[in-house]
Amino acid sequence: MSNSVVIEGGRRERKRAATRAAITSIARKLTAERGLNGYTVEEVCDQADISRRTFFNYFPTKEDAILGHADDEIPADVIEEFIAGRQASNSGDISPTLFQDLIGLSLKLSENMAASEEETRQLIGVIKKEPQLMLRIIGATEEREKEFARVLARREGVDPDHPVVRMAVVLLGNIARKSSMVYFSDGNTRSYPELFLENVSAARRLFSQPFENPVPAKGQP
Repeated sequence: MSNSVVIEGGRRERKRAATRAAITSIARKLTAERGLNGYTVEEVCDQADISRRTFFNYFPTKEDAILGHADDEIPADVIEEFIAGRQASNSGDISPTLFQDLIGLSLKLSENMAASEEETRQLIGVIKKEPQLMLRIIGATEEREKEFARVLARREGVDPDHPVVRMAVVLLGNIARKSSMVYFSDGNTRSYPELFLENVSAARRLFSQPFENPVPAKGQP
């Protein structure tokens, strides 16, 4: 494959990503202002300068446009760098730098938060206007967590159901959500990385305490 073909393919995908992001931003803005039934797909198309056919090539419904596309949240090059950064260890073993690299990945992804902050605030406004969309958002979040588990499994050479992979996704996901809730709360003056690292440190302090498996009471299996 020639370099020109690769470059052209990259440009095409960047253009597609920009169009998807524009559709999502407009759909969220209109929903936050008017509610889900307060505007039409045609209005989104007019503001995004696309055809109705193009809209449905990207998203099957307005609800899907509001949720956005998972590929636009985590750049492929960032994921590939994370996977390639794995330190050598025995096949099937969890690499000794997984936790450190996950924190680095989370902070790198947060660098894009300033650029997407307005879109996130729009999504918060959407949820307040159309709370029934929360179920769709939860469903989309679960799918993205499954995809992230597959990324971790690929990096570590283990099954996506590996207990460390599952816990990494659950713990880091909840820490990120908690940090985001505080970051986007009214009156907050602290940066997202500061909040995120504070919560990570608190979790590490908790899990570093001594622990012994409880002894089952007599008569219990």
